[in-house]
Amino acid sequence: MPKTAKIRTRKALKTPKIRTRKILKTTPKIAKIITPKRKKHKQIKETLANQGIILNIHVYGDYVVPNTAVDEGSEDANFFQHKPYLDDFNATRGTNLVDVAGIHVEPMGIYGGRVKSLEDLPDGATIAVPNDPTNEGRALLLLENAGLITLKQDAGLEATPNDIESNPKNISFTELEAAMVPNILSEVDFAVINVNYALEAGLNPSEDALAIESADSPYVNIVVVKAGNENDPRILALVDALQSDEVREFITTSYGGAVVATF
Repeated sequence: MPKTAKIRTRKALKTPKIRTRKILKTTPKIAKIITPKRKKHKQIKETLANQGIILNIHVYGDYVVPNTAVDEGSEDANFFQHKPYLDDFNATRGTNLVDVAGIHVEPMGIYGGRVKSLEDLPDGATIAVPNDPTNEGRALLLLENAGLITLKQDAGLEATPNDIESNPKNISFTELEAAMVPNILSEVDFAVINVNYALEAGLNPSEDALAIESADSPYVNIVVVKAGNENDPRILALVDALQSDEVREFITTSYGGAVVATF
């Protein structure tokens, strides 16, 4: 009987769609939040099927369940997060998850709501940012790089608005769940949005973002498993499939710079 694997994924890209919260199991299962289009899933599934592994992919709508599912064993792996988020999740939730491979970077961007250019941002502006520790810090770093604020020298990757040293525009921040940020874009001056949610909202990061993280961003999306499962043959096969030349070509030709392969 063929072995099986599952993946949980998180929906994200609209142009093209990438789902990426998936997880692996005996039929390995994978959980994703942002994942490549079905075409990519089909390619990976076929590669694994040739090795007798059936891959099952499950899509989730948040950043929490894919991790708890892997930690509890109902999923074998997930693919949706970066290392800073994983480290914070393990520390705050008591999970024992590890990363086994980096696949791509999904650059966070600043998008115009009521204001359409960085230069036109008024005094007293409102900017929406994700409220989870790692993505909020990431958003504030991007705003600092855009010249809108200055963070304290020791702010680190998990900075909050309390760590702002200089705020010449007297910006106020609306903090909410990452998935909800695009929903209030028209109600704020700017919004800092994760690329998967930007794509879901019909935004094109390479064209619509007023500022975007560079390709050397440290926030690489990783494949995550429960500690002790790093050398599971199904996981190793999954990583090989995700880091194939075919997947690199797919990412390069499909996302126009919105997603960048790192392998």
